[in-house]
Amino acid sequence: MRRLLIALTLSCLSLAGHAQPAPVYDAALAKAWGANDQGLRKYVFVLLKTGPKPMPAGPERDAMFKGHFANMGRLANDGVLVYAGPMDGVDGWRGIFIMAVTDIATARQHAETDPVLQSGEMVAEYHLHFGSAALVGVPEAHKRLIKPTTP
Repeated sequence: MRRLLIALTLSCLSLAGHAQPAPVYDAALAKAWGANDQGLRKYVFVLLKTGPKPMPAGPERDAMFKGHFANMGRLANDGVLVYAGPMDGVDGWRGIFIMAVTDIATARQHAETDPVLQSGEMVAEYHLHFGSAALVGVPEAHKRLIKPTTP
């Protein structure tokens, strides 16, 4: 966890060193994204770690991960999951979710709909997080970055 926090801090510090235009406050956007006066809001950070029941390679594992990706898409479309991504697997860390919910119980209800957690392939560790409300805009922005494939 410390490595992740250090990386996030260094990323923020590197952005602060670049000349940026004066920000223009958007009250409507701040309200829509649940921002406080500093542009922050509550989230729940979910660390996905290797679980007690790794599934062997094969069709059942493929189906589980297909369901995992479909579930992430559903949660993102519902406005719950604002960021997700894989980790390097070091120390059993497999991935992260950042959920736009304000308490761990709600995050747990959403996360437990995921096939990788239901199967025991992964387990979740939950942490309250206070960060930029702009994360709420990541799923919509990400859709504009995906290059269409041609059949």
